Amino acid sequence: MKKAFNGSPENKVVTRPYNGEEVYNQVKNIDIVFGKHQKKKTTKKNIWNKRSVCFNLPYWCKFEVRHCIDVMHIEKNVCDSVIGTLQKVKGKTKDGIKARQDLVDMGILSKLHPQSIGRRTYLPPACHSLSRKEKQTFYQCLKSVKVPQGYSSNISTLVSMQDLKLVGLKSHDCHVLMQQLLLVAIQAILPSSVRGIITCLCMFFNAICKKVIDLRVLNDLENETITLLCQLEMYFPPSFFDIMVHLIVHLVRENRLCGPVFLTWMYPVERYMKNLKGICQESISTGSFNFRTVHCRRSH
Repeated sequence: MKKAFNGSPENKVVTRPYNGEEVYNQVKNIDIVFGKHQKKKTTKKNIWNKRSVCFNLPYWCKFEVRHCIDVMHIEKNVCDSVIGTLQKVKGKTKDGIKARQDLVDMGILSKLHPQSIGRRTYLPPACHSLSRKEKQTFYQCLKSVKVPQGYSSNISTLVSMQDLKLVGLKSHDCHVLMQQLLLVAIQAILPSSVRGIITCLCMFFNAICKKVIDLRVLNDLENETITLLCQLEMYFPPSFFDIMVHLIVHLVRENRLCGPVFLTWMYPVERYMKNLKGICQESISTGSFNFRTVHCRRSH
């Protein structure tokens, strides 16, 4: 499929994740200077620039997973990137003049290269580009969604039909959009190929967020994840694949080692922080705010 990619086949073997001892051997000799200081010029290139203080713990190198990847924020950022690119949301879209110039530099997808017409630059529509009528259909579908009480927030209040965008999305709203609502909203507005790959992306997040995991299907799911990202590269610009999209590759491995996602994601922590914020605001408004009390609560 040379037209969709740069024409050179990839024959590399998938790299093996480093264990804790291998990472420690790479960072143990790094000279760490705290505070503002001038960067030292080193001839030897190293991907690390500091050593975590957790490596002082004698058991830290024995962990297979030393820092869990937060699925909540990955899902939110991927949702923002997908919706922002489909709807051409300013500041969130990954398809712009710089992204099209990347296609010129890579020598791929010549039909999408920017064209200079007079003093203006014209960007040919991509397969994921939506017209104004299609955007109205998309948001009208979300505007008409009704969910059971407690399932999610009222999605219809987040839709601005005048500006054709979503306003005030929270992390859980993106969770519901990626796993349930986006599949329905894109049914009549995108080509079948693009619609199919976005559906596979949503089904992937749905699969790893289940409360019961079947270990027998995780190997197949991990292989499907690699194929999924390759298929996304066929339709979305290179700038779409930032670090958040890349981290999707590692989610299945952490799912196998750490158990179900709901044990490690940040939703319970975020909810508890909201309760603490409400307590502080109530104390300030009533005039009973005490720094000593807040410090004691934080220490507990």
